[in-house]
Amino acid sequence: MKHYNIPIFIPHLGCPYDCIYCDQKKIAAQAQIPTDDAIISTIKQYLSTIPPTAEVELAFFGGSFTAIPIPEQEAFLKLIQPYLESGRIQGIRISTRPDCIDADGLDLLKGYGVKTIELGVQSLDDEVLQLSSRRYKAQDVRVSSALIQEKGFKLGIQLMIGLPGDTYERDIKTVKETIEMAPQMVRIYPTLVIAGTQLDKMWQEGKYQALSLEEAIAVCKDMRLLFSAASIPIIRMGLYPDEELRGSGVIKAGPFHPAFGELVEQAIFRDQAESALRQHINRYGSAERLYININERDLSKLLGRKRSNLNYLKELFALKELQVRMHPAQERNWIDISREETN
Repeated sequence: MKHYNIPIFIPHLGCPYDCIYCDQKKIAAQAQIPTDDAIISTIKQYLSTIPPTAEVELAFFGGSFTAIPIPEQEAFLKLIQPYLESGRIQGIRISTRPDCIDADGLDLLKGYGVKTIELGVQSLDDEVLQLSSRRYKAQDVRVSSALIQEKGFKLGIQLMIGLPGDTYERDIKTVKETIEMAPQMVRIYPTLVIAGTQLDKMWQEGKYQALSLEEAIAVCKDMRLLFSAASIPIIRMGLYPDEELRGSGVIKAGPFHPAFGELVEQAIFRDQAESALRQHINRYGSAERLYININERDLSKLLGRKRSNLNYLKELFALKELQVRMHPAQERNWIDISREETN
């Protein structure tokens, strides 16, 4: 069953802090809290295009939902109840901070049909958290995550790379500790310097250096592989490229690309194809022509930007010809090497 989220953005609502990288008004592309009528209109618009048999969640994104005063939380949640009762929407998803979780609040959410809670964790390194003004520690994340799962919610973890004080080693350590908490899903966001934030000021003063696109891809590639090995899905890599975020002067620095996740997958496929080709040549000897066999849905990931992956591999192995053959029966994310005279 295909899953759909209906996103409702509540920019900065409930969050008591201003983290150094954050300008929720720009990230959420909205300056105002949506009215009841606007929320209902958004729901109807999405449902008109979503198949009736699909699994649908209403997702409150942008703010720290559990930090909102209880009456306001209930007002938002009550608005969704008719859709839950009719079965057209099967659950509610919220995002919040790890230090805004308690047992009573979780019981309230469960009573209103909340199924998934995503925590904006960012890092599990205490120094990185402190330098980013997150105001909680890694242990707070572990306690909140355990409580969320004990109460029967699906747990999502949102991570960021490239924060002040961050390193590759700290990112990988965060991944391994996240895996130990066994979330049902993960999002990964490279840090961007947004105009008007404290991070923007640090960047202008030379106190912060953003990751390059290539550096961010390399880090996320290894993070992706670790989560994949642990069977934890990454449901998004990179910020959603809305019009406000892509406006002139909004992003001052950082590895922004509208298809960042695809670039990471392409980097993984290039490594995978290189390994497969090397094994084939080591076993059967060199050749002028070789074939890469893949599932047709993996074509763009194998080719890379402007066929850069294929060109790289062809040059690396001194091949006269390197052709791609697509097979619907080939398993997704697998690469198969063959010669002209063989299967």
